[in-house]
Amino acid sequence: MSQLSLETLKKEATRFVMQLSNTPIAELYGVTDGKAVGTYVEQSFNLHLASQYTYKLGSAAKGIDFPDLNVDLKVTSIRQPQSSCPFRNAEQKVYGLGYHLLLFVYEKRDDRQSSSAILDIQHAIFVHRAHTGDYQTTYGIGEILRRHGNRDDIVAFLEERNLPLDEIGREVLADRILQDPPKLGYITISNALQWRLQYSRIINVAAVGQTAGVERLSSDL
Repeated sequence: MSQLSLETLKKEATRFVMQLSNTPIAELYGVTDGKAVGTYVEQSFNLHLASQYTYKLGSAAKGIDFPDLNVDLKVTSIRQPQSSCPFRNAEQKVYGLGYHLLLFVYEKRDDRQSSSAILDIQHAIFVHRAHTGDYQTTYGIGEILRRHGNRDDIVAFLEERNLPLDEIGREVLADRILQDPPKLGYITISNALQWRLQYSRIINVAAVGQTAGVERLSSDL
């Protein structure tokens, strides 16, 4: 078996979701718990990959599903496309989560005649790690820099956005932003003990075509 690469992961993700969308799943009939659906899809995808490739499985300590590729898989319903992830630091809202996202967005329906569930995978999207920051935060920073704003302008903006930082932390982050402007992020990230990630914008961006950092893996879904 060959080693799993980022490109083969994307290719197999496309193949997997197309197969899954046409497969009745008795185990998920009547299930309304999104976490249970997500776990089923994640385990099924790993079985699909393990039959052809070698790769390191993710762990709770590492926190992402494909640590060697720096990719985390998120499975979410189209009705409420969101999930949570561990909070590491406030800079994640500016510079991204620190890893790529592979996003499967499904619509579930139950077939009474066959007593099985159908998962219609409506979107399979790959988001580059540099674009996993918070949209409003990164857009606002970009506008300040475009208007030749200075350190004080950025510090004030970070305070207005309620980033979980003290005054010194805001100043340090402002200096980094001036030296290394962040890419535009496409996630809505809400402050909490765990980040709350919302994906509606990613879905909309992917639906209209390829955008820097956001890749729709199949136009046939």
